[in-house]
Amino acid sequence: MAYKISDACINCGACESECPTNAITAGDSTYIIDADTCIDCGACFDVCPVEAPQPE
Repeated sequence: MAYKISDACINCGACESECPTNAITAGDSTYIIDADTCIDCGACFDVCPVEAPQPE
C-alpha cells in the first residue's frame, strides 16, 4: 500500500529529501507521491509537520 499526500500538505518539502526511493515530487500546491515507486516505509510521514502523507 502506497502513501498519498493529503490536502493538509503545506508544501514545505520536508518529505521529498527523506524518501529513499525518490517517489515524492513537488506539485503545484502540494507534494505528490508516485504510488508505483513508493515502498510504504513511512519516512515521509515521520518528518511531515502536518501529517499530510497517509497510507492509501
